[in-house]
This record gives sequence, C-alpha cells and structure tokens, in this order.
Amino acid sequence: MKMRALLNWCSPAAGWLRPYVKSAAIAIATAMIALSGSLVLPQPAEAYPFWAQENYESPREATGRIVCANCHLGAKPTRVEVPQAVLPDTVFKAVVEIPYDLDAQQVLGDGSKGGLNVGAVLMLPEGFKLAPPDRIPEDIKEEVGSTYFMPYAEDKENIIIVGPLPGEQYQEIVFPILSPDPSQDKNVKFGKYAVHVGGNRGRGQVYPTGQNTNNIMVTAPAAGTITAIEAVDAGGYSVTIQPESGDAVVKSVPAGPELVVSEGDTVAAGTPLTNDPNVGGFGQVDAEIVLQSSGRIKGLIAFVAAIMLTQIMLVLKKKQVERVQAAEGLSL
Repeated sequence: MKMRALLNWCSPAAGWLRPYVKSAAIAIATAMIALSGSLVLPQPAEAYPFWAQENYESPREATGRIVCANCHLGAKPTRVEVPQAVLPDTVFKAVVEIPYDLDAQQVLGDGSKGGLNVGAVLMLPEGFKLAPPDRIPEDIKEEVGSTYFMPYAEDKENIIIVGPLPGEQYQEIVFPILSPDPSQDKNVKFGKYAVHVGGNRGRGQVYPTGQNTNNIMVTAPAAGTITAIEAVDAGGYSVTIQPESGDAVVKSVPAGPELVVSEGDTVAAGTPLTNDPNVGGFGQVDAEIVLQSSGRIKGLIAFVAAIMLTQIMLVLKKKQVERVQAAEGLSL
C-alpha cells in the first residue's frame, strides 16, 4: 500500500520519475525483508549464548548447577584462578581454563567435522563487574586481547558470558574485573564471597526446546529386527525396525553420527544405532574471593608490628637484667 501511494504521488507531468521511484521502493522493501529475516531467524552462532539468556533468569539453578549443563551433557574439567583477596575499586583478572584435546574434531550442524568452540560464564559477587577499557592495565589488556564479553542481563553486570570462541586459541580466557567500593555502594560489604564458573567446549547434545542435536548418540526406539537402512538426500539415514508384533518403527538418524548397525541385526529398545559423536562437554567449578578493606590490612600490619616490637623490648630487657645481675655477682 505504501509503495502504491508513493507511485500515485507522481503526477503525469513527472511520469519519467516513476521507474526510478518504483525501483527505489522495491530496493527498500527487499532490504527490510532481509533485515527482518536476520532478526527473526538468527544464525546458531549468533544465538549463543542467547538461548540461556532467553530461557533462564539466572544461569545458576537452585541446586547449584549452571544451566549450560542442561544442553551440554558431557562432563569435562574446568578450572578458574582468582586472587585470594582484592581491594576495593581495583582491577584484577579472573582466568578460566577450558582444556580439551586439540586434535579432537566435533560433528557440525551439517554433519561434517570441524574444530571445537568454547564458551564460559563467570558469576561474580554482587557489585563486581567487567572493568571499563580505560581502567584496564596494559599487561591485562594484552592477555585479554580482542575477546568480547557481555553481561548476562542489564541488571546482572556481575554475571559475564563469553563465546563462542575458537578453542584452539582460547584454552584460557582472561576476564578483566573491577571490584566494588563499599564506600560508594552501601549494598556491598567487606568479606568472603563465592565465585561460580562454567566452561563448555564443543556443541551441545540438546536444544533448549528439548530436541536432540546431531551431536548425540541415536538409540533404537523399540526392540526388533532392522529390516532397512536408507540414506536420506539431506544427509543421514532412515532406519526401519520391525518388532515381533505390530507395525514397523522408523527412526531418523541425522547427518553426523556413524551407524554401528546393519540390516538384519536384532536390537533391543535403547540399543545404540550410532556411535557417540560428542567429544566436548561442560564443567563447572566454584572459588572464593575476599573483598578486603585497606584499613583492616593497615590495622593488621600495625598489630603485628606492635607484637614484634614488644617481643624485641622483652628480649632487650632480659639482656639488661642479666648484665645487672652479672655486675652484682649474682647468678640466675
């Protein structure tokens, strides 16, 4: 309707403009359709970690499990290094390690093999957040590189997510963190706090919708004999299982997993039809960090110095008494 109104706007005297106006209107409409398609149907890489943000208010459940484990079913190690204590309003680094075999190849969405990607979520105490670029020291900037971080939500700056990143380059991810200042934020107190970290490598086995990806082992839905295995044009296979009684059951095998059965095999319900293609997984770890008051440290130093001075004075006094007794010819 808008394009028609635009064309009707051109008077007969300006008829020579109509082809140009029509071409411009078509170009604008095409651009809008393309843009809306990108927004409505984002690519999987762009969606990560959008799914977790969209489906969970917090990435950590009441049980303590980080929600990434709902889709990444393989258990793998994850490590974190944070300072034992930090001072208020200072920048420090939290290092998350996501180790895996660099020779491993994962199944991609189209069934081909490729390298693993990695991602991480860092849950800090309230008040902690990503350090502004102008506050990050040069040595930490070099370690961070061009890594792009983002808060889990606008009101959750203390929860930081990153990924997907190429695993070959990011076995270790450095987070630049700014500690809060209790003198500026009355909701922040000095003390010991917990830090929760989750790290995943490779694709997940379950979509947030509950559907399986092609990065998971496929099992037989029923007991019976495999009567047919047919290749599918789009990739993968269609496996037909004939039970002893009843209709045949057809199981679709997506492109990626490798079949470990053949026609004529007898299988039980739950028997693997393919190998397990997953070479990645998820792991989480907890740590502790102390938001320390500089006044307390100064007080501790003063207390220790006073104790040491007192001990020195006692030793000197004892030596003085010994010299007096020796001069008077008295023995201890």
